[in-house]
Amino acid sequence: MSTIFEITTKGPGLYDFTPQVMDYVARSQKPSGLLTLFVRHTSCSLLISENADPDVRADMNAFFKRLVPNSDDPSMSWIRHTCEGPDDMPAHIKAALTPVSINIPIIDGRLALGTWQGIFLFEHRDRPHRRTVATYISE
Repeated sequence: MSTIFEITTKGPGLYDFTPQVMDYVARSQKPSGLLTLFVRHTSCSLLISENADPDVRADMNAFFKRLVPNSDDPSMSWIRHTCEGPDDMPAHIKAALTPVSINIPIIDGRLALGTWQGIFLFEHRDRPHRRTVATYISE
């Protein structure tokens, strides 16, 4: 069983789409298996992170902005790929540092996530985008 999730972003940050994934798994009626999620873009990624305190998402986003600033920052003067804007190549670097696919076990018909875990699309670009995440449930 497979599907595509569409996630609309408004700029950099973590976008929780756990409820949509949980609904999809429930509709699959599979008591056990492995859910694979794969983001189909080169400037965003996927994360399993805390979903209780929004400060975690803000801190994560701030950390990656400090780790890989936009190419118009003097520390990034070595970047050559700038034709798509100062946020593009840094977004590719951030996506290379974080997963673009994740696997989550399904046990007793539910995702085997921990109490405080959620599934997030991590947008690395400055402007809004419509992102797609392909899924597959294997036995």
